[in-house]
Amino acid sequence: MDILSKARSIISDYNNIMSQMMDTKIMLDQDKMTTLSREKSTLDESYELSKQYIDLQDQLSDLDDMKNDKEYEDLIKEESSKINHKILRLEDKLIKILISDDPNDNKNAIIEVRAGTGGDEAGLFASDLMRMYTRYAENNNFQINMMDIHETGVGGLKSATFSIEGPKAYGTYKYESGVHRVQRIPKTESGGRVHTSAATVAVLPEAETAEVEINNADIKVDTYRASGAGGQHVNKTESAIRLTHIPTGLVVTCQDEASQHKNKASAMKVLRSRLFALEQEKLNKDRDDMRKNLVSTGDRSAKIRTYNFPQGRITDHRINYTSHKLQATLEGDISHLIEQLKLAEESAQIE
Repeated sequence: MDILSKARSIISDYNNIMSQMMDTKIMLDQDKMTTLSREKSTLDESYELSKQYIDLQDQLSDLDDMKNDKEYEDLIKEESSKINHKILRLEDKLIKILISDDPNDNKNAIIEVRAGTGGDEAGLFASDLMRMYTRYAENNNFQINMMDIHETGVGGLKSATFSIEGPKAYGTYKYESGVHRVQRIPKTESGGRVHTSAATVAVLPEAETAEVEINNADIKVDTYRASGAGGQHVNKTESAIRLTHIPTGLVVTCQDEASQHKNKASAMKVLRSRLFALEQEKLNKDRDDMRKNLVSTGDRSAKIRTYNFPQGRITDHRINYTSHKLQATLEGDISHLIEQLKLAEESAQIE
């Protein structure tokens, strides 16, 4: 990796963002300013390190020009050694940032949880997963916004869509995308047999309005009465919204708010993020196998993680990581999983 070229590129990108943010025309565009602010925030650390790195390289070059001066030969060697040591430390920091840095990491996350195979038990497990993610968010000062939820009659979930807002929300939750499998004796099972069921999770980076343009003529809007828990407005007003994006066939529903206007705004947020994810998937197709297969069909065989209750074990199959903190994990302690997945991704990128 050519660190010096990368450092110069980071500084150029950062200066370009700052220049745009100072443009009076762009200042009036709130969506564009929000996008630029996020991009700047993503580059802040690497920009400072890059400036230090280039400064040290310049100092080393100046000393190199003086290497034939016999009077200061020992001093030059000593200073060069100190600077080279600092450069190596900075290189390690920059490499770690460059290999792990995803420009989407700093975005909010939109999470979709759906029951897969397994009937009522799959719905109960989907509910457990949603609780696990929201508990982790609460414990780490993320904001949770419920967008759409469809419950089953036994307290489970058919599906739920919600956003997690906060610093590096997407970077934190992105590894959860895929099929999750559970092995346990269901509450609905009287015979005491262990059942296997599954739920799918999709984690999308929330797209800014300026990043995805949607033509209103491409959207079919349907309104209907909300169902399930939700207050007095349920089944009395057509507050629920269904958006169909005609060019792609994507369908988004939202019914958690009492206001039709709020539901439409939330549905647009999800649609924009799904379209953004489709575009990102095309761009990353050759580069990022992990994100290429975000969500499978919900079939038990296409699993990323297994939650085995009889053995109190949780196993992530992508990195062969096993922990016996099953109950604590379901209560929201997913930090150990996130850390192991990040380490594995960094190691793979270095190799």
